[in-house]
Amino acid sequence: MSEHVSLQKAISYHRPEVETALEALLAPLGGMAAFVRPGQKVLLKPNMLSGRSPEKAVTTHPEIVRAMIRLVQQAGGHAIVGDSPGVGSPRQVARRCGILSVVEETGATFAPFAESIRVQPRGTVTFQELEVARDLLDVDVIINLPKLKTHQMMGLTCAVKNLFGAVVGMRKLRLHLQAGTDKSFFALMLLELAEFLRPSLTVVDAITAMEGNGPGSGDPVQIGALLAGGNPLAVDAAAIALVGLPPSTVWTQKLAIATGRPGSRFEEIQIVGATLSKCRVSRFRPAKTTDVNFGLPSLLKEPLRQSLSALPAVDRSRCQLCGLCVKHCPPQAMNLDAGQLTIDKRRCISCFCCQELCPHGAIETRQGLLLRLANFLTGH
Repeated sequence: MSEHVSLQKAISYHRPEVETALEALLAPLGGMAAFVRPGQKVLLKPNMLSGRSPEKAVTTHPEIVRAMIRLVQQAGGHAIVGDSPGVGSPRQVARRCGILSVVEETGATFAPFAESIRVQPRGTVTFQELEVARDLLDVDVIINLPKLKTHQMMGLTCAVKNLFGAVVGMRKLRLHLQAGTDKSFFALMLLELAEFLRPSLTVVDAITAMEGNGPGSGDPVQIGALLAGGNPLAVDAAAIALVGLPPSTVWTQKLAIATGRPGSRFEEIQIVGATLSKCRVSRFRPAKTTDVNFGLPSLLKEPLRQSLSALPAVDRSRCQLCGLCVKHCPPQAMNLDAGQLTIDKRRCISCFCCQELCPHGAIETRQGLLLRLANFLTGH
């Protein structure tokens, strides 16, 4: 049985156009009434990575959130908007990215994810215990509202990766540290988290996406599209096809395909609404490759690690010595020393949290010599 993913063109964030496009997007899926019944509490989970203005394409655009709140309310649901940003208080970040004013203007409720609760996923899972925001467990329906962006560690952040915001505050850093340099392990955690939360609907803001070194320091790029579906993996499969990335470069999708998760292969989904050929972009700049995907003898792994991987590097002309990266570095590999930011490459796990959270775009990606050579030879 194929998974349905709806696709709709949307050129701008002009309010009437967004409202019309979202209604058309959800129509082939049964409209909002297919997901929300009168009286239900509905949590809308946007991407609120950091307090950046909407035109930076770091967060879900507030007009998408506004229109989704209105659709939930028209279906008789009580709309709640919440997330746990990477840095800063949820309310402060929501205000700076324009989402809090939308919540206040529409009469919705803002949920600053603060209290964490431990849960035990059912079935055959690797992660026997997860910690998620209590707000997500106190609602009837979860609607996932990701922004389509590249991601230095995972390749792409969309439907599955956006649900990492269910993990409250500094607990995210502990999971990064637990995964270390094992991207497959981190991707598995993201997949099992998404399978536990099971959002009823995912709506992707891909009107303006982010290419390059996302999710916080890339460049806005006009895609002009919205996607929606019930299965986050199917939505991600469609998003990956939309921007023309190989699924093997997106770690969550790569692992989902390898483990046979339903909806992970593009061949398993059916696009409804607009045709993919009319929305697909001709060029989309991926994030820099951060490792080479082949095994090494254990004796050679450490000596060649830096040359075969990418590590963060400081652009001193942009660094404001604010210390956010130092505070949030999972392995504590960053320090402010004698008026300079330094990185201990031996401790760095290449999670790129520093780049993700830097408000000044001062963290670059520096590929090792052998990695650059491998990418050149393979055409990446």
